[in-house]
Amino acid sequence: MQDAVGGGARQWSEGIDEEVTITDPEAQKATQLANIEAATGRTVAQFAQEIQATGLAKHGQILAHLKEAHGLTHGNANALAHAIREHLEGGPASGDALLEAQYAGGKAHLRAVHDALVAQATALGEDVTVVTQKTAVSLRRAKQFAVIKAASAKRVELGLNLEYTPPGDRVRKVGGMCSHAADLGGVEDVDDAVAGWLAAAYDRAG
Repeated sequence: MQDAVGGGARQWSEGIDEEVTITDPEAQKATQLANIEAATGRTVAQFAQEIQATGLAKHGQILAHLKEAHGLTHGNANALAHAIREHLEGGPASGDALLEAQYAGGKAHLRAVHDALVAQATALGEDVTVVTQKTAVSLRRAKQFAVIKAASAKRVELGLNLEYTPPGDRVRKVGGMCSHAADLGGVEDVDDAVAGWLAAAYDRAG
């Protein structure tokens, strides 16, 4: 099993935007764990129950067990071992609490943008999963197709995994967890064009 980090009918011309690198460790962690769960058919909670039953407590012991018993690579076993220990120690903050923190203070008015994007994404199919992390929200199908992040008090950044850059200047090419990104300053920006970008990214993630 390899480390789990990581077109349809909509055809857009390739853009010429300058490439920018955007990485989010929390979103990367969420993607890796979700891919591990999908590949093994087991949740972090189920792995935690197994480790609890073995009596293993040290990180190195858990890592070695996961590699030997489940054939995980070192990278995946390491990430999963951290998640298991966190789970056994009480687990991370709830998704609701994380989301409230993301849109606290001067970013509170941007929560409506997030909610509108999630509504558009979940309307695409029952297989859409919304994963709330510390600094962003990941939208997944078989794999991640978009990321919603309150980048500042003035904008929400929508990361997308697209094959082509849509026409116009609203979407730029980036690097990292997503291939493209767009800035949305208010709920009025979550329009039909955004719905089309999300649908195209969703199609690619199937």
